[in-house]
Amino acid sequence: MAEVERVQSVAAFSKDTIPSEFIRSEEERPGTTTFHGPVPEIPTVDLSDPDQNRVVAEMAEVSAEWGIFQLVNHGIPEEVIRKLQKVGKEFFELPQEEKEAYAIKPGAETLEGYGTKLQKDLGGKKAWVDFLFHNIWPESRINYGVWPQNPSSYREANEEYAVYMRGVVDKVLNCLSLGLGLEGGVLKAAVGGEDLEYLLKINYYPPCPRPDLALGVVAHTDMSAVTILVPNEVPGLQVFKDGHWFDAKYIPNALIVHIGDQIEILSNGKYKSVLHRTTVNKEKTRMSWPVFCSPPPEMEVGPLPELVSNENPAKYKTKKYKDYQYCKLNKLPQ
Repeated sequence: MAEVERVQSVAAFSKDTIPSEFIRSEEERPGTTTFHGPVPEIPTVDLSDPDQNRVVAEMAEVSAEWGIFQLVNHGIPEEVIRKLQKVGKEFFELPQEEKEAYAIKPGAETLEGYGTKLQKDLGGKKAWVDFLFHNIWPESRINYGVWPQNPSSYREANEEYAVYMRGVVDKVLNCLSLGLGLEGGVLKAAVGGEDLEYLLKINYYPPCPRPDLALGVVAHTDMSAVTILVPNEVPGLQVFKDGHWFDAKYIPNALIVHIGDQIEILSNGKYKSVLHRTTVNKEKTRMSWPVFCSPPPEMEVGPLPELVSNENPAKYKTKKYKDYQYCKLNKLPQ
């Protein structure tokens, strides 16, 4: 049996209460910290707008102000997204022993595989989530050994999604680059060009009897360059802005784009890496499929020279992405 107790198993036996290690501190509890009142909507960007200058201006503005936006008319067919969601859901509905075959080994260097706990939590608290991680691009980084064999269409659905995802990421990075007053290809080159790594994560948040006390994922920014996420229809994403936690509205068929730490660093702070967290639901299972687009481990990332001047000095250190990742996961200063 698993050495780690999975949240899915805990949820199955939790009727009215939850174990104490899932109860967040007063300052973190969604029941008391979620903003109630007129909630500003996370901006939406329409990628199919024929006025591409307007798309660039809107994306740059929301990335500077919010660090997150919902992308509509993005060009990924609904059917491709449905298939991705279907095979992911089917994997999490498999018998526990079958999922454990993909478990991340204790002390493993890789993020890839099935698991429950990711970052160090200094208070020893746990998040109400199980997950599966695996690279979907470039081919040289794919380890099919951590891709589920069951359902049998898992590989096909993920490979098809990866093809479309790369097209979307190219367009987003191009717009963000132009929005900084740079050539369209500058940001993509700065995060690795064709070696940009695409890491898919499936988050599985089972129903929780006390959603007011627990969090699916604690407040964090993504260490990636950009993260592009498909949610299911159960709301749960919250964004921190102007001192408040706001619920993100579910928009069918939209992709949610997070600006990550590496784009904030490259833009020298013009674009903001969004602080966000995930709440859980009392009756329903929430799932999401983020793809973290990150530089290769040895790639050095720092503020782009074109954006640094005497008046606007570099606000961040230049370092290898793997060193940034190590500090972030281990809660060490950058």
